[in-house]
Amino acid sequence: MELVLAQALLSQSPDPRALLGAFCVWESPIPAERVETLRFLLQRLEEEQELGSNTSTRPATLLLQEAVREVATGHLVPLLRGLRANLVGVPAEEPSTPRDRRRRVLRAAGGALRSCARLSGGPQLAAGLVHEALCDLLSLRPAVEVLVALGPCLRPHEDRALLERLARAALAVALGNEEEEESGGEDGAATLVAARLLPAMGRSSAAALQALWDGLLPEEEEPEKLDSAPPAFRVNRRLLVLSNLAERLLPTPGVGGAWDALEEEIPDARRCSRFWRAVQDGLVQADGLTRKRARYLLQRAVEASAGLGAECSSGATDANEPSLFWWSEKKKEELLKFWENYILIMETLEGNQIHVIKPVLPKLNSLFDWAVSEEKACWLFHPSWHMCIYKRMFESESKTLTKEGIIHFLELYETKGLPGAPGFSEFIIGPLMEALSESSLYSRSPGHKIGSCSPLGMKLQTFLVTYVSLLSEDIKSSFLLKFIKKMTSRHWCAVPILFLSRALAHIPRCKVLGVEGLLALRDVLQCTMITHQILLRGAAQCYLLQTAMNLIDVEKVSFSDVSNFLMSLRQEESLGRGTALWTELCDWLRVNENYFGEIRNCIDFSGRSSLNVYVQSLVQDYIKSPTLESKLEMIFLLLMNKIEIFSGGIKSSLKKTQNELKVFLHPLMDSLMKLGTNAYIPLLKTDKCLQLLLKLLHTSSLKNPQTQDDGVLTLLQNSVMCTTESIFEFIVRRLTASELKTVSDLERCHLYLTILNELVNLHGKVGWKNNNSIWRFISLLKNASILHLQDVNNEKEPILGKQIQKVVSMECLAMVCGILTQKSGLHLDSLDIGILERFISSFHLNQIVRKPHAEEQNSLFEESSSSQGWGRIVAQYVHDQWLCLSFLLNKYHTFIPNMEGEMLEPFLHVVSKPVSTLQSALEALTILPSDQVLPVFHCMKILVPKLLCSSESLCIESFDMAWKIIYSLSNTQLIFWSNLKAFVQFVFDIRVLTVAARTKGRAYSKIKEVILKKIIEMSTTKTGVFNILINYCCQSWIVPTSDDLTLSQDHFFNARDYIELIIEGCIFGNFYLFMELSIYIDYYLIHVFSSTNRDDHYVRICAIKFLCLLDGSNISHKMFIEDLAVKLLDKDVLVSRSKARYYVNSLQHRVKNRVWQALLVLFPKFDQIFLDKIIGKIFEAGFVNNQASIKYLVEWIIILILHKFPQFLPKFWNCFCYGEEKLIMSICTFLSVLSHLDIIIQNIPDMKPVLKQALTVVLQWCFNHNFSVRLYALLALKKIWALCKTLHVEEFDALTAVIESSLHQVENMHGAGNAKKNWQRIQEHFFFAKFHPLKDYSLETIFYTLPRLSELVEDEWITIGKFIKFTDIPIDSAFQWYLSQTELCELKPSDWSQQDIGSNSVDEDNQSEWIDVQKKMIPWKNNVPDLELELIFPDRAAKLGKSISRLIVVASLIDKPTNLGGLCRTCEIFGASALVVGSLHCINDKQFQHLSVSAEQWLPLVEVKPLQLVDYLQKKKTEGYTTIGVEQTAKSSDLTEYCFPEKSLLLLGNEREGIPANLIQHLDVCVEIPQHGIIRSLNVHVSGALLIWEYTRQQIIKQRDIK
Repeated sequence: MELVLAQALLSQSPDPRALLGAFCVWESPIPAERVETLRFLLQRLEEEQELGSNTSTRPATLLLQEAVREVATGHLVPLLRGLRANLVGVPAEEPSTPRDRRRRVLRAAGGALRSCARLSGGPQLAAGLVHEALCDLLSLRPAVEVLVALGPCLRPHEDRALLERLARAALAVALGNEEEEESGGEDGAATLVAARLLPAMGRSSAAALQALWDGLLPEEEEPEKLDSAPPAFRVNRRLLVLSNLAERLLPTPGVGGAWDALEEEIPDARRCSRFWRAVQDGLVQADGLTRKRARYLLQRAVEASAGLGAECSSGATDANEPSLFWWSEKKKEELLKFWENYILIMETLEGNQIHVIKPVLPKLNSLFDWAVSEEKACWLFHPSWHMCIYKRMFESESKTLTKEGIIHFLELYETKGLPGAPGFSEFIIGPLMEALSESSLYSRSPGHKIGSCSPLGMKLQTFLVTYVSLLSEDIKSSFLLKFIKKMTSRHWCAVPILFLSRALAHIPRCKVLGVEGLLALRDVLQCTMITHQILLRGAAQCYLLQTAMNLIDVEKVSFSDVSNFLMSLRQEESLGRGTALWTELCDWLRVNENYFGEIRNCIDFSGRSSLNVYVQSLVQDYIKSPTLESKLEMIFLLLMNKIEIFSGGIKSSLKKTQNELKVFLHPLMDSLMKLGTNAYIPLLKTDKCLQLLLKLLHTSSLKNPQTQDDGVLTLLQNSVMCTTESIFEFIVRRLTASELKTVSDLERCHLYLTILNELVNLHGKVGWKNNNSIWRFISLLKNASILHLQDVNNEKEPILGKQIQKVVSMECLAMVCGILTQKSGLHLDSLDIGILERFISSFHLNQIVRKPHAEEQNSLFEESSSSQGWGRIVAQYVHDQWLCLSFLLNKYHTFIPNMEGEMLEPFLHVVSKPVSTLQSALEALTILPSDQVLPVFHCMKILVPKLLCSSESLCIESFDMAWKIIYSLSNTQLIFWSNLKAFVQFVFDIRVLTVAARTKGRAYSKIKEVILKKIIEMSTTKTGVFNILINYCCQSWIVPTSDDLTLSQDHFFNARDYIELIIEGCIFGNFYLFMELSIYIDYYLIHVFSSTNRDDHYVRICAIKFLCLLDGSNISHKMFIEDLAVKLLDKDVLVSRSKARYYVNSLQHRVKNRVWQALLVLFPKFDQIFLDKIIGKIFEAGFVNNQASIKYLVEWIIILILHKFPQFLPKFWNCFCYGEEKLIMSICTFLSVLSHLDIIIQNIPDMKPVLKQALTVVLQWCFNHNFSVRLYALLALKKIWALCKTLHVEEFDALTAVIESSLHQVENMHGAGNAKKNWQRIQEHFFFAKFHPLKDYSLETIFYTLPRLSELVEDEWITIGKFIKFTDIPIDSAFQWYLSQTELCELKPSDWSQQDIGSNSVDEDNQSEWIDVQKKMIPWKNNVPDLELELIFPDRAAKLGKSISRLIVVASLIDKPTNLGGLCRTCEIFGASALVVGSLHCINDKQFQHLSVSAEQWLPLVEVKPLQLVDYLQKKKTEGYTTIGVEQTAKSSDLTEYCFPEKSLLLLGNEREGIPANLIQHLDVCVEIPQHGIIRSLNVHVSGALLIWEYTRQQIIKQRDIK
């Protein structure tokens, strides 16, 4: 239409030059229509010139040539320069309308320049403008438009130098930089050059194409590898250029771009390995558009190879590997299958949906089948292609897909015999280990038992063991070293480190690692220390130690290297004495001790081992020049002892071993013996000797308690006992002679006192032979400390030495008080404790030590690494005061009055003034740091019960302040638990609970409503918190006697007031499976963490075992039981009402299940009177829509009630009298109860009335319309009728025919349908076939067997072993119902489960009235029944009054007729101007016609083949259309924010591939539909319909605004 208008203008104008000049008058803003008209005029003149002078009415003349040159240089070039100025500083968020106008002006001006160059009569204009544009190319987008227009006008040979220069400059812009891309977006110069200029240059000149190729993939560039891929931006830009040059680099025979035999040779991308590396890099990029370009290039290369048919190879980069790409006509079919499947897999992975991807994964196995030659055991296809697939899966947004990809890769060497490849090792250490760093991948899969190893962890172990075994020795050493170093190259979480270490530990023994490998393992050990999860940390350390023993070549390492590695282990977490790992390490050292590198030939003639010599020399050097850590020598010393015992065995006598140890320890013992007499021993030497002694004593005491004989400990104790008096004399002298005067001396004080305490404990173990001398030293220490403290108190000015001695003396007294508390049973008359008690009672609590003056600090108060500041010193001083006070209050707690002034006789001050002491305790909590408040808590435990009545506010304040401290410590690991235990002991002390319950005051509310709830809330996030509370409370209510365990009346009296605690205990449980891996720890770690009291099951076990001790005949117990049962039933009702429908293993399901488990445990303690009160609630629970596990428990308890108390049978029969609306939800529950009628009637003398009633009830339900109800009724009928026949009840003979006929019919159902299968299944179900309500009544059935058979999640199963193992609340030997008496526990879950019958199973007759009806809309203005179908489309549309928009929908890429038919219908409905399809034959397809419903008769259909789309898009751009793609790209616009131009062309992508990469560059903009779901993309018809409607909606609004 535009060219027709141009022809009309030219025909009316006698002088085209004047016409051209008239259109070159610009306004501001420049109207795009004027520039476009100028372009059309020039194009028309160009067409006329091409027709020749004979046919042209206006041949080109010199004047016209001059005119067009003037238009080009005088108007168009200034116009473009003006646009450059306007484009500078344009914000990226500028509205789309001005951008669209400028784009139209640019394109129109470019097209006009091209026509001017052709009309100018020579190449000079084009060459000149190109030179000028090249100067501005790097910064000017209009210059790019000029080059796009004029580049094809250059001559291939004459302008070759200019073409090459242009090619290099254009390539530099196309490759660009990230800043340019971010500022320019899809409209940037780089995209414009790549999409328009480079393809044009590639088509015009082979020289230009070669220059582009050389600059894009230079020869000297090293090929990138997958584990060190080039930056994403560079890959993206390279593929952008390659995809636009693919028409020339990868030509398809018979299609545009075929080689010309006369033309110079052009590059063949298929033969270049650098090209394929670039494609592989693109396949694994994060950007989806880059991946699409890479797939396009790969697919085009395969198609080109198949079409050409010639042999082709990119050349091998490694002699042991094939080429990255090769082609052979002989293997064309296999190659096509391989690449077709490969591309299919890569395209499917774009979805990130595991249910879509999983069916395609078997094709990945077939790729390996094609890629490996079994005969030659070599790769046919380069393995890096497979690595691309796996890396793409590893980097997926879906963790499920990532895990699936990892597992698939790990199974390769287990399922397929793959040949070796260097790239595999690099891939494992790179992308695979990066993917393995995600902790969530190791979670337990459904079906795996709790405590079992993670499936991914097991596969990782199997893979690593298999892969390493296939490597040669030299490659194996390098691979493992890189593998271990990779574990230190980033911050790994505890879980991945654990399983990687586990896999390494299972590699068979081989000597592949040297000193570097040992250092790398030590670095990994340091990484494990970061985590606060002790279990995982300890397990990883054990595995790494095993790895070292398995893989280290001892000839390449020395004892010193090994000892440095062992120093990195935390002994209390991993390497404990007596464990299997300890023994394994001892054996390893004993076997290899003669082969370690450093001392291989250093064997003494005395027969001692080289390890013995090495450790003995260490001890000697350590004492002489103590420069090493004591932990090192300690470990090796004890290892030597263990080795000597193992090596001696039966042949060596104990005496010989003792002599060896004496010789070995002689340097240390000799130094210790001289401590008391030699005053000139250097302090550094004495400190190191004592440190070594302390480490020896600590380590030797860490032995596994299960091991009885410990020769090392015995020999060590005997040696140390001889030095005790010397050590005591030295320490007491140092502590009492004012020799400790500096801050650093406080460290020595702590060391001395710790040694003293250890030696006292040691004498306590072996007997108090020298107790008189020991207590003499302690008495001296006590008296001297008191004197020092009394003297210092009289000092007016603080002096550093005096203040330090004051702190030391207080710490000594605290240690003495601690010893007196532990050894309270000994007769310690020589100590004169009375002096100590009077002094403790006399000093002012919370008294601090004042800081010395600054002048003195400069001389004596050194700031060293051991100093923690004066505040820490003050805190320690106050802490020691409360330790001493705790000793005093514990001794005299019975004398403490309930209020001040109550004690008449003179007594110790702190004992007689409890209120003041408690106030001081609150003050201490504000002074002390949180980790030093434990002794204050111990004192408050004694004071609060005494003062709760008289000083309630003060006690409540102590509760609040103590809880704040506990809450602040909740994130710590070491000190939290001891403080929490102390807090619970004083807040929930039995006396506190009793007084609070009796007064029902603020303290009672505080404990129940605040503290209890806060502890329960904390327990949901920190495992083990509630365990401490319920354990303490339950034990405080239990008082053991000599014969059995009973409950104290006095203590139990207040349990009823705190019944909520037991209720929470009964239903407590963690509803999320966190810390699953903590259960999976090898046997050698168990002793380190032997406490099981932090198990979530412990809370329920504690509560249930407490309930088992209740005595129903005891009045207090009976009231407690009844209150508990009522509250549990109320809890069940509350949970049921909170959610009308709940799911299996949901929170509601688990709580309800636990409620009914507790009720079953309580049932034997119910009497008839109480059951009469609650039987209605129990029956009501049967009417609730319950899960299967709860239905079993409800039915079970009903059966037990009716069995024990048949008096309730009338109420049970009444349950069948409700209306069907209520019974339809629960009738199966009550029918299940009747299936156990034989148990119910055991205690009934006259059974006939009951059987008659049961038959009457059951028979009416046998004919119910619901199939499930009939099944349950027929099963109950079968069991009841069998009981009647067994008892020979003749009164029912009249019913025999009906019953026998019904049972015969159901037993002999024909066919193999669901009805017969379900009848067989329900009869075989455990609840009806094997379950015995009386014999199976046990803790095992209630808490383990029934949850397992009802398919509750595994963490709801509590094994009977846990009940027996948790002995904090023991049950006497008379308790007989731990275990089930039947074979029920041996059964497996069956495939029949009880189904709730909802109201949706019956038809509802009361359907609501129709409130609206569907109305078909006819949008035509005139109803024309007889339409002339022979009219062409415009006439038909005009006759109907149909409006046509200017929207073109291009669907040439769509394959499915259904989508095309739906789009045709949508386009016609919204008045699109045309629908472009790939073939017009689609309109004859029945599926198309079914969806289009004749829309093709009212809509113009245009045929454009997919290969013709580039030209079609370019043509429409010249007509002023904006080309819009429906695609998700990095720079796509949001549909809700995009403003459609009136002339819009909408390009829709293929159903599977979307829009090809080579077409995206030809689009003006990509628009995406915002999504909020999980599925990646919409159906192409739906996507198109949404954009078509949005275009129509915007145009309607614009038309309304105009009107």
